[in-house]
Amino acid sequence: MIPKIAIAGTIITLVAQAAWAQVDLNKASEIELDGLKGFGPAMTRQVMQERQKTPFRDWPDVMQRIKGVGPKKAASLSEQGVRVQGQAYGQAPMPRPKNPESPH
Repeated sequence: MIPKIAIAGTIITLVAQAAWAQVDLNKASEIELDGLKGFGPAMTRQVMQERQKTPFRDWPDVMQRIKGVGPKKAASLSEQGVRVQGQAYGQAPMPRPKNPESPH
C-alpha cells in the first residue's frame, strides 16, 4: 500500500511541472491560454484570431496586436513560461547567421 504522503507529493510535483511548462503563443491551445494567470476568454479569443492571420514574430508584435498586453503583462506571462518563437519576454532573438558573400 502506498502511503498518502507519497501520493500527495507526486501530485504536487506533477502540478508544479505543469505550471512551469513552456507555452508558445503561436501553438497553445485555447485551454492552455485560458489557464494562464492574467488571461481571460476575451484575450484568448484575440490571440487565437490574430495568430490565424499571421503567427506572432516576437513579443513587440504581440504587444502591438493584442489589446491589454504591455511590458508588465508580457513579463508576467513570460514568467509563467509563455514564449513567442521560443523567446521569453526581454530575451533577445537569436542573431541571424552572417552571409559571407554579402558586404558588411
